Amino acid sequence: MSTHFPFTAVVGQEDLQLALLLNAVAPNIGGVLVRGEKGTAKSTAVRALSALLPEVSVVSGCRFSCDPDSPDPNCPDGPHDSVASGLRPARMVELPVGASEDRLVGALDIERALAEGVKAFEPGLLAAAHRGILYVDEVNLLHDHLVDLLLDAAAMGASYVEREGVSVRHAARFLLVGTMNPEEGELRPQLLDRFGLTVEVAASRETDRRVEVVRRRLAYDDDPAGFAAQWAGEENAVRQRVVAARELLPKVRLGDGALRQIAATCAAFEVDGMRADIVMARTATALAAWAGRTDVLAEDVRQAALLALPHRRRRNPFDAPGLDEDKLDQTLEESSESSGSSGDDDPDPDGPGGGGGQPSPDTGPRDGDGGAAASEGGESEGAGAGAGEQTPARAAEPFRTRMLSVDGIGEGAAGRRSRARTEHGRTAGARLPHGALTKLHLAATVQAAAPHQRVRGRSGPGLVLRRDDLRQAVREGRESNLVLFVVDASGSMAARQRMGAVKGAVLSLLLDAYQRRDKVGLVTFRGSAAEVALPPTSSVDAAAARLESLPTGGRTPLAAGLLRAHEVLRVERLRDPSRRPLLLVVTDGRATGGPEPVGLAGRAARLFAAEGVASVVVDCESGPVRLGLAGRLAGELGGTAVTLDELRADSIAGLVRDVRGMPRRAA
Repeated sequence: MSTHFPFTAVVGQEDLQLALLLNAVAPNIGGVLVRGEKGTAKSTAVRALSALLPEVSVVSGCRFSCDPDSPDPNCPDGPHDSVASGLRPARMVELPVGASEDRLVGALDIERALAEGVKAFEPGLLAAAHRGILYVDEVNLLHDHLVDLLLDAAAMGASYVEREGVSVRHAARFLLVGTMNPEEGELRPQLLDRFGLTVEVAASRETDRRVEVVRRRLAYDDDPAGFAAQWAGEENAVRQRVVAARELLPKVRLGDGALRQIAATCAAFEVDGMRADIVMARTATALAAWAGRTDVLAEDVRQAALLALPHRRRRNPFDAPGLDEDKLDQTLEESSESSGSSGDDDPDPDGPGGGGGQPSPDTGPRDGDGGAAASEGGESEGAGAGAGEQTPARAAEPFRTRMLSVDGIGEGAAGRRSRARTEHGRTAGARLPHGALTKLHLAATVQAAAPHQRVRGRSGPGLVLRRDDLRQAVREGRESNLVLFVVDASGSMAARQRMGAVKGAVLSLLLDAYQRRDKVGLVTFRGSAAEVALPPTSSVDAAAARLESLPTGGRTPLAAGLLRAHEVLRVERLRDPSRRPLLLVVTDGRATGGPEPVGLAGRAARLFAAEGVASVVVDCESGPVRLGLAGRLAGELGGTAVTLDELRADSIAGLVRDVRGMPRRAA
């Protein structure tokens, strides 16, 4: 039996340890989301937590871990009237990123259910995690429909399996812990809000702490059992403290003063809905119990805010999570001094949207940023080919774009962009199952079995089914795509106002890609070459950061940019052949530098047309005289072209509803 690294031996992750322990004391807090870079002991701390949880009493032989003192009346293994019981350690169940829906919620034998009326149910991971810990590593990479099922079960304390009118329900109460690296993509705001607490973790920059981390890890690797024995005393002390805090929790009093502070804090930080208030109240109560007190103090409310609010403050995926602690302290002080109900109406001294941690470069002032414009006013507005490198322009305010999609029906990962055959969506037909049956098409199954009932000797009301009668439902939904941006950063694009508008348009398209669950990549070209500023990733945050710091200037090697993009797509096709690409070229269409730059760019563009890659050219040309070069490039690509104004306008719905099927804009 493997020995986990001791929980109390983890160095420098006090906030993470506290958040996990608070959920161990009060599981109704709603779990923990741990965000941070790789190699920061996220998984180590979570796996070690199960050893600190008290043993659980279960009904002997029950696959759903029913409590003998209050067994689930709807347990599929029940009823449990007078049965034997026993103790077992609290479990920690891991949900793999690639798990199927049946693996998560359990599988129902449809053939027996239809033919015999028997609910033959094989429990899933939710049943195994009941009264324990359910751990999802890289939760941001989990398919959305699995995350929805997971969080619904966590919120309701039960799991429901529905298959064509046959249903099974069982209890599923567990401590939900998810870990993620933000560089690999974000969770949707709706899902972020469902986690009770969040913790940002990072490796310490202090030499002594880093030395201690390495020392303890090496000692554990050399002798896991011996290292665990050294920490057994500390582990047992924490285990007993968890038990004591659980017993004290019902006695903790949450007074009106603490409730007013909680409400004032959530209002001041403009969090949506009421879930934050409830989570803060439960967390503050658990903090008091953990400290051995029966009264909630202001310090408990403050700590609860730091754990429960940062991930609820984000207004878009490019906002940096966090909380302005000065504003928090001021809010708590004002609410404690206020004696009337109107105390929450005081104006926010930080102004609308103040606080919330480090300001994101993508959410600061845009068009009205006079200071930035003044400091950059000495640079030429008409910098052309051959101009030197300029400092990065500030992106204009992002705007809502209409959908760009890929023609045809794909089979890529579930998302919200292009049509695809998916596990979830509207039923579009039926087929013979390949492997295990996951979605039964009832009408097609009955139709296939009906002609054979007399031959099979049917004598009763039941339908006589054979395995080859079963039909799998073919469903059509939406898939995510790889949206590859190819951005012209040459001197012809370097005018401050113009480049700011271009960056604002790309930022808007990145927001759209985030909402549609796409992967994104960024290729830029300027001077004499092109570079992959960001390899394909699920993190639109990273793409936005690279875009913000994008310098401009020099010639326009359009062919080099297209060839580099072609190579990126070739490699990505080998890694993920089912994900279809959408190429977005952001340029004025000019090509300079080297021999035959225009002809070379045309030949590079025709490579994409020959492979059927869906493409859109965002025409950034401005001024009274327009050459129409971007339109010609779109023709070579086999795609369509839209101007920046058209990208903003509502009429874009009629222009790029279907990328491959649209008429090209004339050059």
